[in-house]
Amino acid sequence: MYKSIYFIGIGGIGMSAIARYYKFKGLSVSGYDRTPSDLTAALEAEGIAVHYEDRPDLIPEDVESTLVVYTPAVPEDFGELKAVREKGYKVIKRSRMLGEIARGQKCLAVAGTHGKTTTSTLVAHIFTDSSEGCSAFLGGISKNYKTNLLVSMNPVVVAEADEFDRSFLQLFPHTAVITAMDADHLDIYGDLEHYQQAFRDFASQTDGFLITKYGLPVSQEDTPAKLMHYSYDDPRADFYARAISTDNLGHCSFDLVWPGGVIEDIRCGVPGWVNVENSVAAAAICLMNGISPEAVKHAIGTFQGVWRRLDLHVNTPGLTYIDDYAHHPEELASAISSIRQMFPGRKLTAIFQPHLYTRTRDFAAEFAQALSAVDTLVLLDIYPAREEPIPGVTSEIIFDKVTAPEKVLLRKEELMSWLENAPVDVLATFGAGNIDRFIEPITELLRKRL
Repeated sequence: MYKSIYFIGIGGIGMSAIARYYKFKGLSVSGYDRTPSDLTAALEAEGIAVHYEDRPDLIPEDVESTLVVYTPAVPEDFGELKAVREKGYKVIKRSRMLGEIARGQKCLAVAGTHGKTTTSTLVAHIFTDSSEGCSAFLGGISKNYKTNLLVSMNPVVVAEADEFDRSFLQLFPHTAVITAMDADHLDIYGDLEHYQQAFRDFASQTDGFLITKYGLPVSQEDTPAKLMHYSYDDPRADFYARAISTDNLGHCSFDLVWPGGVIEDIRCGVPGWVNVENSVAAAAICLMNGISPEAVKHAIGTFQGVWRRLDLHVNTPGLTYIDDYAHHPEELASAISSIRQMFPGRKLTAIFQPHLYTRTRDFAAEFAQALSAVDTLVLLDIYPAREEPIPGVTSEIIFDKVTAPEKVLLRKEELMSWLENAPVDVLATFGAGNIDRFIEPITELLRKRL
């Protein structure tokens, strides 16, 4: 039995949730991360020791009673990772740890190229708001609960099933949703065919209900679960929205059609058409697992969303600032069209920080197409994350293809001075890198204009 758990990369959204879980369970928890952040500050405030230098001497000394968990974003030659392997610690990836926690409980998992964080957080909120309760490991910070971890005595685990590094194949869900299977992580999978095959492998590990977005290449032959489909508004699906309307704040209302009947006049607590689709998917999981239609309707209406998912920071008739985690072309296209729907007729300025050299290289044309739908584009340098530079791959390969009326290429150090003098109506920041460090300064700058 382990007494200590040490995390290499503890500040990641998935790693921090597991760290919090074991702290809650009474174990000694500590770890390393590359840079301080709001999330690491929160962990430290909760009594978890975090350091920011490669310091093998800070790892708990008792090899037998210490388990080491690492994220695949950490390079193999990292000093602490090499040290624990050489000294004989048990070392496992984050994904396996999540799989171990979920085993023996009823696992409800949400997978997909995009939409999985909001959808899984909404599933967790529906279970919690209905008083059924669940434990949940979320890929973002829930605005209802101010955390990425929920803990309950009810043996139900809600998990975001991440396809990066094939992590989701450590999960064996009772019920799973697949939201999208658009090509991504081609540095790992090689091509779309292998990427989509991984989702079918995930489907084969689901044994209760598999609910996929209508039209995805998954068949009943791929899973022992009962295969069902959901859609934004396609009546051929088992779950879909009808009578969709939008109010002047961008919030949508709809009727949900499902095999048990119709739930009328659901109002989304968070704005944007994309949240109708996320709500249909989340409702499908919950309805098939015994949550009442009334409880589903109430919880969708009280859902406050996820930090950095269509996240409104300033919202007035003449000045709006919204931030979103979108870092894949399809996510950008959905977010931009949702913002256009929320604020029709207004001028949209977008700031985008590309994430990863490989993703930029593989999808430059698709990024350019999505970003061409804004009025003014500010394109920042690529955030490398775990990657080394690739010759010839810079933000310019996106920039050159963008056809937006106005566009500018900036280093992130130049952004705030550019914004000082920029006329802004609706401003959106997009990206999965460190663009989130600009949220507070941009919010402060814009509030001075009100």
